[in-house]
Amino acid sequence: MTFIIPPSGDPHPLSIEGLLATSMPIANSEPALPTRVTRRNLAAAITDALCENKEYDLEAECCRLGMAAKVEDEDDPYTSKRAYVNRRTTAMDLSAMVDLARKITADYDAPPLSHLLSLAGIRGVDGEMKNLIFAADGPKPEIVLDDALNNVIRITKNEEYCLVFDQPLSEHGLTWRDLTRWWAGSDTLDAKTERTKALELYDRLMSSMNGNGAEQLMFKTYCSLYGSHGFNVPALIPQVYLHYDPYTKGAGATLPRQRMDFLLLLPGNRRIVLELDGMQHYASTDRQASPTLYAQMMVEDRKLRLAGYEVFRFGGAEFTNHDAAPQMLLSFFRDLLELPEN
Repeated sequence: MTFIIPPSGDPHPLSIEGLLATSMPIANSEPALPTRVTRRNLAAAITDALCENKEYDLEAECCRLGMAAKVEDEDDPYTSKRAYVNRRTTAMDLSAMVDLARKITADYDAPPLSHLLSLAGIRGVDGEMKNLIFAADGPKPEIVLDDALNNVIRITKNEEYCLVFDQPLSEHGLTWRDLTRWWAGSDTLDAKTERTKALELYDRLMSSMNGNGAEQLMFKTYCSLYGSHGFNVPALIPQVYLHYDPYTKGAGATLPRQRMDFLLLLPGNRRIVLELDGMQHYASTDRQASPTLYAQMMVEDRKLRLAGYEVFRFGGAEFTNHDAAPQMLLSFFRDLLELPEN
């Protein structure tokens, strides 16, 4: 028998080295799980789980779970189980869909649905929002707190320069209409008064970002959605104080994250943080890259994500083109909120 020894440096195709060096397509038996929750993939996972029922059981099961009952002249599940379930989820907002998904996973073995509920954005932040301190247009407020969104706090100085929203949130989060009514001090506003108060609030919030053109551009671009999609769009809240303890500052132990650039409070207790990263986030004062600063930022991001927040960062270079930046932002906001293009 003759053995052929491959030349040195050319691994035999059946050796470990040869197998690792060979580019072979590997079949992916299962699709990759989603990394974020959208209304569309949550509705699809709900439908997949419920369609395990037989046609003759599905109508009663949907009713048991609190979904809409069959109406007269509507096709029954025998025509299409998926269409029957889809018609019921179409009218649900995200908060209602989350509640339904939790009921389903309590009774069904539905790994894709359980995965979606396990994502931070749907899990939400534990506890009710008790304090929302934001939009300081003067000296920083002096606060002693652990988490200003979940704990009772007291502002000891400079309260006159910041806004404090202390109203309970509804299941749909905090919309621009909600924030405008709070600003106006009234739950009943006619269309003209609502618009006037909304413009006042817009100007007040913009003033908290004076000197930061990138933040003002993001805020202005987002606020255009109130005109195109109505005041029930979630409010974009600027300069939100999360961790701030000035009494530790003298000891050199100030908590790293004193405020968030922007916060969205969405249905299902979702809290979305938007951050604009200038050079100070990753470089020292001499404009040299600082691994330490970058690491500190990542540590704080991980803490927020573990607490249930979603964090999205934007680089300062994305805002240098003033013509392209608004379109980039609008595309992101529409995808994030699943808004149609008008």
